[in-house]
Amino acid sequence: MSMPSMGVRRVWRREAMLIIAWLAISLMTGLLVGRVLVCVLAGVSIYLAMQLIYAYQLHRWLISDRIEPSDGIGVWQEIYTELYRLKQRNRKRKKRLKSIVHEFQASTAALPDGAVVLDSQGRIVWFNSAAAALLALRSPQDMGQRIANLIRHPTFSTYLSQATDSGELEMPSPVNEADTILMRLIPYGNNQRLLIARDISEQKRLEHTRRDFVANASHELRTPLTVLRGYLEMMEEETADSEALAGWKAPIHEMGEQSRRMNRIIESLLKLARVEAEGLQQRQERVDVPAMITSLVEDIRRAAAGAEHAVSVDLEAGLSLYGRASELESVFSNLLSNAVRYTPAEGEIHVRWWSDDAGACFSVSDNGPGIDATHLPRLTERFYRVDPGRKASSGGTGLGLAIVKHCLEHHEGELAIDSTPGEGSTFTCRFPSQRCLNRRAA
Repeated sequence: MSMPSMGVRRVWRREAMLIIAWLAISLMTGLLVGRVLVCVLAGVSIYLAMQLIYAYQLHRWLISDRIEPSDGIGVWQEIYTELYRLKQRNRKRKKRLKSIVHEFQASTAALPDGAVVLDSQGRIVWFNSAAAALLALRSPQDMGQRIANLIRHPTFSTYLSQATDSGELEMPSPVNEADTILMRLIPYGNNQRLLIARDISEQKRLEHTRRDFVANASHELRTPLTVLRGYLEMMEEETADSEALAGWKAPIHEMGEQSRRMNRIIESLLKLARVEAEGLQQRQERVDVPAMITSLVEDIRRAAAGAEHAVSVDLEAGLSLYGRASELESVFSNLLSNAVRYTPAEGEIHVRWWSDDAGACFSVSDNGPGIDATHLPRLTERFYRVDPGRKASSGGTGLGLAIVKHCLEHHEGELAIDSTPGEGSTFTCRFPSQRCLNRRAA
């Protein structure tokens, strides 16, 4: 038997003996005065009155801030002592928790990012000074307010209504619409959420400057490159008909190939710059995707490189998209060109266009060399190459998948890549159901 149990039994045994002694005294007094029942009832009443007094003192002590307990007799003294110890432990625990909260608030207050703690109803529980500056929040007026009522933006309201971790959201700053805020909502605890806000205005401006520089530089390079290509083509014709210049035929041909490749890179850079700059401003319309894919596949079959491959097509008739024809054509043509370029001769390429419950999908599968999983997250970066040692002439510009990524973003789509080294690759574009038109079975 444990020591606390033995102590409790000893205390209550002593209390029982005290009650018996008190009743015995009351009984003896009643025998002496000849009123046994009256004396016993008086003794019980006095005992109950003492218990009520101690219970009243205990109640007053529990609701007061006083540390030291009142004095008691018998079991009440033990109850006071145990409650005093419990109250001491709670005060120490409360002090420790208060210190942790102060440290948390001090650390988050020093962060450059805004932090807002929201309850299960989206009400503000706490926010740091950075959040007040970024989101135009006021303390203490906005405490307990629903943040959706303070930050009135359609995309933010939709983002806030999602119960799970829904990624990141870029939106105009509530303070200055010219600035951009990056939001991240993190669920934690008992249906609480932590909203992180970061000012990415400078980053956006740098990206805009970089895009302008690339576009301007590419545009300026195109004119002198056109002149060089013209002279190189004229020199190729001269060397082809002259035996005296036969030794210059190979280097001039190589210079012509490199100039044409540089021209393709410049055209791709300009295309990427246009896609990034246009954003959602370009006019949208109904696009007959099956007809577009059929035309692109026929072009590939007629081309010299495409004639070496077996290209099969599976298209869902009548399934169109609402979007931008030029951008969708860039998506499909880049993926088809990559499949032709990196699939060995006599390889197989399968093109598919279909719909499911989530929306519409376009995929290009091949049985080429495949891609190692370590490269997949970076394939859509500009100029990223799986094999850095590969000859430049054997590959593309390194910008095709970057163009695909940006065009899909404009259509609320996403690119999924599934590849196994030695077996082949499948590039799948997924479009949301709200962009699908005239869906019907083939």
